[in-house]
Amino acid sequence: MTGVWADLADLVLPAECAGCRVGRTALRHGVCVRCVTALQLLRPTPVRPTPAPPGLPDCVALGGYQGELREALLSYKERGRHSLARPLGRLLAEVVAEAAGVIDPVPPAPPGGPRPVLLIPVPSTATAIRARHGDHLRRLARHTAHRLRASGWPVTTASPLRALPRPDSATLDSAGRAAAAGAAFTLRERRLLALRRAATGRVVIVLDDIVTTGVTIAAVTGVLRSAGVRVNAAAVLAATIRRAQW
Repeated sequence: MTGVWADLADLVLPAECAGCRVGRTALRHGVCVRCVTALQLLRPTPVRPTPAPPGLPDCVALGGYQGELREALLSYKERGRHSLARPLGRLLAEVVAEAAGVIDPVPPAPPGGPRPVLLIPVPSTATAIRARHGDHLRRLARHTAHRLRASGWPVTTASPLRALPRPDSATLDSAGRAAAAGAAFTLRERRLLALRRAATGRVVIVLDDIVTTGVTIAAVTGVLRSAGVRVNAAAVLAATIRRAQW
């Protein structure tokens, strides 16, 4: 019924397109036909911030943080358009598939099928969860996993980390942001054994919506490494153009 409700809501609620902000146009899951086409034309590409922080794994992004993709992400995260989780999750699944294909073959793929994958979304702080009425990345991860499973991927998700309160990054310089990110996450100790079991024999991929400096993904990777879990890659929807090498 969730998909049915999303379709009906697009028909009866006065909403603008999440990608181009145009109103009074036919929408599907919040996006007009033109923007759907533009988003579907994007192809996952390896990206890397410059300079890259220590410990940053290989990163793959759907596209640059601009145009329809940027507006769709802002509408989803900041404007309460939660129905966008489904199409954005499907797009993120394409990024995960690409990320799992470009890393070194450890562990190897089983005969006749894709590699088993463990998805770990970057957690949001309690303040962000309250402001956005939910954890937007965990919601995306569910739709991403559903899409991958429908395509034959053995996928599981885990949320072993907790985000700690941290200062507004807008008030910090690059060194301050790196220091804040390094102390921003902690492991949920009760989930450690389950995490290690889930990671065994699987490609471990961290999920985030945007990569800018890379310090957040590097910090998450470091916490997981300290728990004995190797992160193979990161999959994100968008990369900030001015800091990415394409």
